[in-house]
Amino acid sequence: MVSPILWNTEEKMRASVEGLKRELATIRTGHATPALIEHIKVEYAGVPTPLNQIAGISAPGARLLVIQPWDRGSIPSIEKAILKSDLGLNPTSNGNVIRLNLPPLSEERRQELTKVVRKRVEERKIVIRNLRHDAMSEL
Repeated sequence: MVSPILWNTEEKMRASVEGLKRELATIRTGHATPALIEHIKVEYAGVPTPLNQIAGISAPGARLLVIQPWDRGSIPSIEKAILKSDLGLNPTSNGNVIRLNLPPLSEERRQELTKVVRKRVEERKIVIRNLRHDAMSEL
């Protein structure tokens, strides 16, 4: 009886922590990472599609992301989706690839990101605390 409850609670806690890791990976830091933009939805063939499903994303430099669409016709819609995202990035295209130069973070933006991270971590702490409380009440 105790073992299934503990196992179920542990799985839910792990899922919560993994979700937090995914969320934190999408927060823009001073370093370029493909996870920053791979979740952006692009209108492709009339269907919102994650960017990583229609293009290859690489980070050849600390402040540069390169997007290589598999279909060159999707470049305008990718640029539009990046501009609509709240990341503050400006895409430049040469017809084959899209380059994103990440500007350095300002002090104000750093403080804003710190608040966002604290809020998300606190939300996950509450979820885990509630899971633990529910498991203890079941026991």
